[in-house]
Amino acid sequence: MKILDQIKLERIIEHHLFPLSDFIYGFADLRGLLGEEFINYPVGISIGKKLNERILDSIEIGPTQEYYEHYRAMNLCLQKITAGICSDLREQGISCTEVSPTVVMTSEEFSPYAKDLRYKFSHKMTGTRAGLGWIGKTDLFVSKVFGPRLRLVSILLEDMVPDTGKPIIKSRCGNCEICVVKCPVNASNGLPWDIHTDRDVFFDAHKCREQCGKFGLDLFQNETRICGICVSVCPLGKSKEAIPVQ
Repeated sequence: MKILDQIKLERIIEHHLFPLSDFIYGFADLRGLLGEEFINYPVGISIGKKLNERILDSIEIGPTQEYYEHYRAMNLCLQKITAGICSDLREQGISCTEVSPTVVMTSEEFSPYAKDLRYKFSHKMTGTRAGLGWIGKTDLFVSKVFGPRLRLVSILLEDMVPDTGKPIIKSRCGNCEICVVKCPVNASNGLPWDIHTDRDVFFDAHKCREQCGKFGLDLFQNETRICGICVSVCPLGKSKEAIPVQ
């Protein structure tokens, strides 16, 4: 395992992030944290892209067609960005692999994950280990810059970098429970996250998934699973004009 030139890495990454003000990224030390499929990748690059503020402000009571289309477009955009970054990295002799922002699977492919709704790779874990944010009370990734108003994607490297981020190991949501109260199915009990607290202790992912599926059928007449209410109501990441007076 070699040590990569981090300045060169950052130049390659930032070349694909335009405008840079709409993105955050960081490097995570993932040694000992990944499953067998990814065990040869000690470092993760976590990249977050800001979601459209106006569209998010419109979904406090449920997803809209515009949000649905924006969500899909954002995932495609992030896939294109990571593919471009990885292509440039490989040209420089840097081994890497990208992990899609959202995994679309057939029923057969999804069956191994249906019981606990946990995928083999976590973008949110990579983001917290890169020091970009923490996990909120409704299991959102909450970034220091954009709050939960972003989508994450990851790139894995086979070699180390000299400077990875300082991991964030516990929630910074404090006593705020806006997302907890606004959840239409009470999927969260309001307990805070930390790295020693399993998701199921504070959040019911099955309740959330069921409601997302209901929104898809009721609003879009298909099997799309989407909500976004907790993202919309969180005061972190909103413009100053949009933050409610407490």
